[in-house]
Amino acid sequence: MNIWIAIGLTVVGCYAVKLAGLLVPAGVLERPLVRRLAALLPVALLAALTAQQAFADGRTLVLDARAAGLAAAAVALLLRAPFLFVVAAAVLVTAGVRALGG
Repeated sequence: MNIWIAIGLTVVGCYAVKLAGLLVPAGVLERPLVRRLAALLPVALLAALTAQQAFADGRTLVLDARAAGLAAAAVALLLRAPFLFVVAAAVLVTAGVRALGG
C-alpha cells in the first residue's frame, strides 16, 4: 500500500509543478536571466545524471567500464560523429572493457 501512496504523491507533485509553471506571469519568463537559466538547467541536470550513473556505485566513486564508454562517447562527440555512432562507440567500448575483465 505504501507504494501506491508514493505514486499518488508523485502524481500530485508533478501536476503541481506543471501548474505552477503555467501560472508564472509571461513577464517573468521573458527576463534574460530566466531565459538563460531555462536554456542551461536541462543541460546541467543531464550532465549531473550522466556523471552519477557513470562514476558512482551506491555511495562510492568507481572508475570502471562505464567510464571508458563515456570517454569513448566524448571523443566521438569531439570528432563530430553522428549521434548513433556516438552511442555505438560507447556501447562497444564499454562491452569490450567488460569482456577484458574491467
